[in-house]
Amino acid sequence: MINEGQRQPVRIARFSIDGNVGFGVVEDDALDVIKGHPFAEFERSGQKVPLDKVRLLPPVLPNKVVGVGRNYAEHAAELGNAVPDVPVTFFKPSTSVIGPGDPIAYPSFSQEVHHEAELAVVIGRMCREVPRERVKDVILGYTCANDVTARDVQQREKQWARAKGFDGSCPLGPWVETELDPADLTIQCTVNGEQRQLGRTSDMVRPIEDLIVHITEAMTLLPGDVILTGTPAGVGPLNVGDEVAVTIEGIGTLTNKVIKRG
Repeated sequence: MINEGQRQPVRIARFSIDGNVGFGVVEDDALDVIKGHPFAEFERSGQKVPLDKVRLLPPVLPNKVVGVGRNYAEHAAELGNAVPDVPVTFFKPSTSVIGPGDPIAYPSFSQEVHHEAELAVVIGRMCREVPRERVKDVILGYTCANDVTARDVQQREKQWARAKGFDGSCPLGPWVETELDPADLTIQCTVNGEQRQLGRTSDMVRPIEDLIVHITEAMTLLPGDVILTGTPAGVGPLNVGDEVAVTIEGIGTLTNKVIKRG
């Protein structure tokens, strides 16, 4: 089932200013505030606000984030894993989501937290059992993600709920790029300006179409839900005080600082 609707190809940000939250279309260094929300037809208000005068929030508030593990062969190998026969999926709760500039609070139950730069797919309409030829119809756009992972907990507990679902473990942003071909984009992660990860989306074991078909065989996706498509090789540790940045070609840069959990 796919709900029909119209979308406008734009770069969409969610923001806060003077205590008010809204969506806007990003143009150069300003936001054109929109009336309504980006999951249906909307109008531009003509009210433009400089980007440096607003706080950018997570571009969406997902009902669920569905992660895909081991979707880059070199990353699977660096952790001693084989590429799985079928996609490995897991959930990150809505409480794990933070936005650009928000701090990543180092979890007290872990001694080894890693960065994982990923392309995130933002769902634009309610859908289930999506045929491959209709996948593009259910996508609103794409954003940057950091699938922050407590690696020691992941290895010790086997189940990934705590390792990947702790508060602040899913930075998203800075906005949703709705007009983008995701087939061959550069993904980069830096920590304190030093490059850690560099890969291309063309190296995915399974492309986005296959992932959405697989996931929606089992569950309904709602507008604003997010799919994390896997990370290239080069994952590594984060420490309190580090600044981690995920940059994806055609989208922009998502930056967060690691702080001590209070």
